[in-house]
Amino acid sequence: MGDKMRFEIGELVTRKSHNNDTVFIITDIIDDTYYLKGINVRLIADAKEEDLINYDNKDVENETPFLERIKPKETLDRTDYFYLPGKILHIDGDKEYLDRCLKYYEEANIWAMGINEAEENIPKKIKNWLEEYKPDIVIITGHDALYKKKEYKNSKNFIKAVQEARLYERDHNKLIIIAGACQSNYEELIKAGANFASSPKRINIHALDPAIIATKLSLSDANKDINLKEILEQTKYGSKGIGGIITKGTMYIGYPR
Repeated sequence: MGDKMRFEIGELVTRKSHNNDTVFIITDIIDDTYYLKGINVRLIADAKEEDLINYDNKDVENETPFLERIKPKETLDRTDYFYLPGKILHIDGDKEYLDRCLKYYEEANIWAMGINEAEENIPKKIKNWLEEYKPDIVIITGHDALYKKKEYKNSKNFIKAVQEARLYERDHNKLIIIAGACQSNYEELIKAGANFASSPKRINIHALDPAIIATKLSLSDANKDINLKEILEQTKYGSKGIGGIITKGTMYIGYPR
């Protein structure tokens, strides 16, 4: 590493080569290469010093309108009925993103178990987690990226994990699978058995996008098909970032309270 570095670990930066479209935090510096993680998108990257510029806007990527829009609005305390939302198992390669998603579930009063695990380890461990927690919805996410050679950083790990989950439960309505991260191989994830996956247009997705989908499914009637387009539109980039299949919700409604 050079003696004088313009940037330090923990600083916020953008990349000139990508029109400064994504805000990153510097996570490491090795041999004059800066390693970056998206603040709000599930993307990791690296760059040289000359490609970076500082970012000091307090509202990173103008997040406030989006965060206000996605606040859980459903209330289950309004009638004589009682409600049993679907259980969520959220497996994430990034602990900071996982914690943000768990907070989102808590705000929506949904039971959720969070597991932080490296993407490459998820396929060999997911069956045990499914057997232990018996969720209605499982999220398999973390980081991904599509390189210039048309190779994906972690899509193969997500695909293998989806396949293992489908060996555990083949019915798409008994176990809803949400898989992928930024720029993931959408078509192969769906073929592997995911109900929802990223990224149809190989774009970045927001850190909360998988949680938004899972929350909507958890709070949707188990006897009715979801409104697929409406649910996808709740995410940051809509159907460009996440796509899926029509399935039923996971919430059961009973009477009396």
